Amino acid sequence: MNSFFFLFIGIPAVEVFLMIKIGGKIGALNTISLIFLTAVVGLYFAKMEGMKTIRSGVINLYQNKNPIYEIISGASIAIAALLLIIPGFMTDLLGFLLLIPITRKLIFSLFLKQNIKKEESSKTLDGEIIEDKKDEL
Repeated sequence: MNSFFFLFIGIPAVEVFLMIKIGGKIGALNTISLIFLTAVVGLYFAKMEGMKTIRSGVINLYQNKNPIYEIISGASIAIAALLLIIPGFMTDLLGFLLLIPITRKLIFSLFLKQNIKKEESSKTLDGEIIEDKKDEL
């Protein structure tokens, strides 16, 4: 219930608040122009980063390497493009942070550290039973 509330009520409320505050400082027309400008510029950079990621993934495939980073990076670029399309300043900031390769690597490392900690806390032991029966004649 809390995540649902945050996604559908909290984020638009924060976006409207930021638009009102920024619109009061720079004017309504400038605010609307800035929203369109961030969307256009952000989508252009998302396209450029996406092309770099595809190129890097193809190079890794030719070298018989798994392009796991490129797959995750491509998904985050798609999410960044979606965030940039949504009008607002907070979503644009998050979208631009996902587009920058350095911050994208930092976000990936944070999620991987959390994932590794969850795996370490698990006390499950995998094993295999091997029967040692010999054919006797």
